Formats: sequence, structure tokens, C-alpha cells
Amino acid sequence: MANTYFQFKQFIIRQDQCSMKVTTDACLFGAWVSSCLENINSVKTTLDIGSGTGLLSLMLAQKTKSEITGIELQLVDYEQSVQNINGSPWNDRVHIFNADVKTFNFCNKYDAIICNPPFYENDLKGPSAGKNTAHHDNSLTINELLQIIYRQLNPDGRFYILLPSKREKYLIGLIESHALFINQIVRVKQTEKHAFFRIMIEGSYEKSETMEKVITIKENSQYSAIFTALLKDYYLNL
Repeated sequence: MANTYFQFKQFIIRQDQCSMKVTTDACLFGAWVSSCLENINSVKTTLDIGSGTGLLSLMLAQKTKSEITGIELQLVDYEQSVQNINGSPWNDRVHIFNADVKTFNFCNKYDAIICNPPFYENDLKGPSAGKNTAHHDNSLTINELLQIIYRQLNPDGRFYILLPSKREKYLIGLIESHALFINQIVRVKQTEKHAFFRIMIEGSYEKSETMEKVITIKENSQYSAIFTALLKDYYLNL
């Protein structure tokens, strides 16, 4: 049975009602995005698409001064994310809406857009409707996500996406077809002996040489130096 909450150094993620729980790759993604944005003073507004428990929004709130808007379709996840945000030090600048991002009435554009989108397209679905929405893109396809990013990102803004490695070529092709560009791609593996299992993308409207990096989560049964550097301000035991 999954833990009913995840204790970070400065906030708690309660997850007993949510479809998707806190995962290591989501924490790494949140920490990596935060490291990319924390020293950019021009990032004043951030959009978290499919905000779930509020994990990514709170990780960014800890490291940046941005006003953060989260959009969460599933009511139960939205209700728990409100609980998590209200219990955090940043409830004055993290705002979550229970809505469909495809029809949401946006009032402005954003300096940064982040998304840990549905992972699996055309894969076998399970019995849980909530997990299907979170895992599968039956509610939001990657193509629809990129259309929203193109429409809602400020001209000099950046967007960040986490996906399984097996969808890398598909994602890259779609990004290019939407007149967007990849500025940085990070490939993630569990250990040196494992194959890559996640990719983290930073993109924008600006064409530039793509920086490529690798992050290995564990080395010699311990968290790697790069993983530790990214997560040390979040994880209790680092």
C-alpha cells in the first residue's frame, strides 16, 4: 500500500485520495525545472498542466517567486492538491483550478509551462478510471498539450515536459511540427546498468543548439551526486 503522505523538508504532499502518487521521477523533474528557473527573474508566472497532488507547483514555489497556476481535471486530485497547497508556506501564490485545460478560459500567458502529461498512448488501460486519466492520454494528447503550450506561452517563455524515453522521437517530431524548439534534453536512467526510462525536455519558441545531458538516479546503490544536488533542498534525508 502506498504511503498516505510524502514529507518534504518544507511541505507535505498528502496523497491518500489521489490517482497518482509521488514518484522519484516526478520529484527529479520538479527539482530539475526549479533549478532551471530559480535564477531567472523574468519568470513571474507559471502554468502547471495536470497538477495532480500539487507536487510540481509546490517544488517550484519553494525555489522561485513565480505566481503559479495549476489546472487539474480530476476532482479528487484537485481537492487533495488544495489541501496540500493550503498547508504549505506558499498558499498565497499557488492557485489550483478544477477544470479541463483544453477549454479553460485563460486570462493571460505564462513565462513557464510545466507538465508531467499522460504517459501512454494506445496502451492497455487498467480498471481504474482515475489512473487511466493520469497514465493515458485519453483526456489530453501530446498534440493537444503542445497546442496549448504554443498558445499560452509568452514569446520569451520556456516549457518543460517529462515523458517516458520510448516516446522521445514522437515528442521531438511533434515539437518541431508546432514551430517550437528543444533547448535542452535530459535522459534519465535508474542506474548505470539500466536503460533510459525518462526524458526531460526544456523548450521554447527560440531555436538554439540542443544541450544534451544524462542523469543517473543511483550509483553504487546510493543516490548519485547530481540527483543529490538537485533534491537536497527537498528530500528529508539528503
